[in-house]
Amino acid sequence: MVTTMVLRDRVFAGGEWLSPASRAEIVVESPVDHREVGRAVDGGEEDVDRAVRAARAAFDEGPWPRMSASERADWIDRLADELERRGPETSALITAEIGQPVALSRPWGGVRPVAHLRYYARLARQAGFDEEERPNANREGTSIVQREPLGVAALIVPWNHPQASTTLKLAPALAAGCTVVIKPAPESPLDIFNLAEASLAIGMPPGVINIVPGGRDTGRALVAHPGIDKVGFTGSSEAGRTIASIAGQRLMPVTLELGGKSAAIILESADLDAVFASLRGASFDNTGQTCALMARVLAPRPLYAEVVDRLVDLARDLRVGDPLDESTELGPLVSRRIHDRVTGMVGRARAQGATLLAGDTPLPDEGYFVAPTVVTDAAPDSEIAQEEVFGPVVSVHPYADVDDAVRIANDSRYGLAGAVYGDPDEVLPVARRVRTGSIGLNGYRPDLNTPYGGYKDSGLGREFGIEAVRNYQEVKSIWR
Repeated sequence: MVTTMVLRDRVFAGGEWLSPASRAEIVVESPVDHREVGRAVDGGEEDVDRAVRAARAAFDEGPWPRMSASERADWIDRLADELERRGPETSALITAEIGQPVALSRPWGGVRPVAHLRYYARLARQAGFDEEERPNANREGTSIVQREPLGVAALIVPWNHPQASTTLKLAPALAAGCTVVIKPAPESPLDIFNLAEASLAIGMPPGVINIVPGGRDTGRALVAHPGIDKVGFTGSSEAGRTIASIAGQRLMPVTLELGGKSAAIILESADLDAVFASLRGASFDNTGQTCALMARVLAPRPLYAEVVDRLVDLARDLRVGDPLDESTELGPLVSRRIHDRVTGMVGRARAQGATLLAGDTPLPDEGYFVAPTVVTDAAPDSEIAQEEVFGPVVSVHPYADVDDAVRIANDSRYGLAGAVYGDPDEVLPVARRVRTGSIGLNGYRPDLNTPYGGYKDSGLGREFGIEAVRNYQEVKSIWR
């Protein structure tokens, strides 16, 4: 538990804590009781420049990109060990910053980031990680395909799972041999500095990891900086378009993990007990503040009434409250801005004729809490059914047959995730027809060894697996 105000009034660059050039500050307010949790520097262009220059020097002149992949793996493992020791402190900071229940912040803030680092350390030690020999197609002999670190990577990470989202970019970038500048979200600028402290504790070469907190202006300065060679971003589709536009002017590669409005298709053959055990997390995890959640539930007409009733029962059964309580499943939304967005979308859905069910869970007297809500009778093309809510709000839609279910699922500008529930022999053919970057069969259980990303407005490129490393590498063919 964080009981004193946390001050992060420095920029981390070149292995040093530097006084910021910017006098602007980010004030972090608890979404539970509105008290001030901490403050961090709101980095300006000069702060960004110093961090990028440090990363640039480390890449151009330092040892990191010149190490073997196995040597970098040893460093990454040491970083994982140090982060693991700091896990309880990091998780407590995340709960204080964004109101994430401790039952989630411990695995997402303390366990998964360590697992990400160790996974990519293992990959880096595998044969063929950065070089392979291929037979020539039009003459005798072989040629070499060499993969080299791309350069300095800007990692712009979201607030909803701040540590895990960071390491999903950082670990493959480090394994590839890149140096990085990390910009955490203004909602969660405190916990990231435990990563800086961990890198100092193990003696990591200076300039490999650099951190500049800040908002949109900081992000724009970072993306536009001529010393950046690559951008990895997780956030809204609108922000992703802006980043892609800036990067396109420089022909700079980007990886964009953006929004989602994923559909859970329930077939008539589904085991409804298993379905709702899955949807408890798959639709409401992290208080609905996760881009891959099943925010639309599609039910066959014969089961529609039962699905709605059971989803309402599930929503009312979710434990909403103090994120420091071990039994709490849903905490507050992260900020007044997100709270107003969610309640505004729900209010407009009602005004447009939708029916709001559940939504009557008792809530704390203060804080940005929203009761889990089930929406029915919303047109499939309405705002509540089409746009990402980023709150504990799920819409339910009936379908006539499997073709109709696939059509509704695909009728979205997003394509990030999805799930199909039913007889094991029936779910795979349906899943193959849904236009989405990942989809689960009788659940949604992403695995780090397989690629994750989106179609359409849900992004460009893939994270997870070896695919994430390839985002941070150039490819050179050596013909002989």
